Amino acid sequence: MLLMILGLVLWSAAHLVKPMAPAWRRGLAERYGEGPVKGAMAVLILLSLVLMVIGYQRAAFIPVWNPPPWTVHLNNLLMLLAVVLFAGTAPKSPVRRFTRHPMLNGVKTWAVAHLAVNGDLASIILFGGLLAWGVVAMVAINRRDGKPPQEYEWSGARWARTLAISLVVFAVIAAVHTWVGVWPFPR
Repeated sequence: MLLMILGLVLWSAAHLVKPMAPAWRRGLAERYGEGPVKGAMAVLILLSLVLMVIGYQRAAFIPVWNPPPWTVHLNNLLMLLAVVLFAGTAPKSPVRRFTRHPMLNGVKTWAVAHLAVNGDLASIILFGGLLAWGVVAMVAINRRDGKPPQEYEWSGARWARTLAISLVVFAVIAAVHTWVGVWPFPR
């Protein structure tokens, strides 16, 4: 579990440098160049993901609570919403009409979905930690930028495309879960 916690800390630190310590981040970019700093952050983020996955896989199963069966339905509904929110990161996405931070909202929704169906300690730490990171990141970015969400015109075609892509991505995510041995649907 220590690897997973280290991965969470590294993930949070690498992502929060820019919104919470912009002067320090600019200083690094001026000293070493923007490309190398972005590359270093990307390596840290990739390393954090590897640590979280390996740490989660190796963590002992310590039950904290027993999720009721209906939470599987809640999880799938929230996961579909999370995928739609992630799709909102595309330029001129209709999702941006409703949220300034579609990716962070997607991560938070994904984390809540997984907290609903996993009652073990490692899951609570991992998904709860990523949920906390999403909240802190959103607050930090809003404080730094202070801009309202951009307005986009309604487009039925864009919504249809976003929803179609989201359904395909959701199906792929479900297939990957099945492939690794986690059945994501009610039994």
